[in-house]
Amino acid sequence: MARILAIDYGKKNCGIAVTDTLQLIASGLTTIATESIIEFLENYFQQEEVDLVIIGEPKTLQNKPSESEVLIQIFLEKFTKSFPNTPIKRVDERFTSKMAFQTMIDSGLSQKKRRNKKLIDEISATIILQSYLHYK
Repeated sequence: MARILAIDYGKKNCGIAVTDTLQLIASGLTTIATESIIEFLENYFQQEEVDLVIIGEPKTLQNKPSESEVLIQIFLEKFTKSFPNTPIKRVDERFTSKMAFQTMIDSGLSQKKRRNKKLIDEISATIILQSYLHYK
């Protein structure tokens, strides 16, 4: 089986998480600069087989798209042009950053490491992917 890859898309950085080849466990992979996401994915897809890409869907508490959804829609257009045969699913990502930060606290990470926004993005992508696997 191939992997599932998840993206926590952000204005500056994107957190990336992947499953194992059995699609059972979500693990953080990396955080990359948003401007490099397509290039990163091209390289990754050449090295690993990916069945599906999960992209976080940011919503407000009123269940409406958040303002960052506009940026994600632009990315989705680029993604589908670059990878027309790779399916995409969207997953609600409300509270993932807060959950990621709490995970860092629960893991005993120092305050300095908890300020690392890139690590929060990677953990958020992992939470998005794990929530997809849980409901799949």
